[in-house]
Amino acid sequence: MEHNFDYCLRTMLKSEGGYVNHPSDPGGMTNMGITKRVYDEFYDTDADEETMRNLKEAEVRPIYFENYWSRCRCDDLPTGVDFQVFDIAVNSGSSRAGRILQTVVGATIDGGIGEKTLAAVAKMEPSDIVRAMGVERELFYRDLKTFDTFGDGWLNRNKHTTETALEMENIEVLKNEGVPI
Repeated sequence: MEHNFDYCLRTMLKSEGGYVNHPSDPGGMTNMGITKRVYDEFYDTDADEETMRNLKEAEVRPIYFENYWSRCRCDDLPTGVDFQVFDIAVNSGSSRAGRILQTVVGATIDGGIGEKTLAAVAKMEPSDIVRAMGVERELFYRDLKTFDTFGDGWLNRNKHTTETALEMENIEVLKNEGVPI
């Protein structure tokens, strides 16, 4: 749901934080969750460290919208599921987010969120999808070779994302039932 993008972006950016360049992180220079490689591809540039250190939300917003939110068809997903998919896409790639969603909803696993995946999503309760995606995401993290270095942070992020997605879904249900929020 497009009206959720701004909220999801603000919430996700709290997890991403500022500039980092950890030697064990294959992403290299990263700020506000955007790696130098992603920034360079999006803006067709070769950003230096100063540019990466000084990124502004206005610069990363279109990257997040185009490369993650739109690519994962978050506008077409139920509230809560949209945030869960978006956060996984940002942290682990759009294709990984698609594969986790497809695993959970029983769709063909190809990493692309298309009409068949959306139809499978529509057959399940959003809260069930969110919870199951949280489980699948944790399993994915635990298999990564850098889990010993980054695992605690990833698991905390996954827990927070899952809880936030469930809260979003609950609020949407209440609004649909006419309960003033």
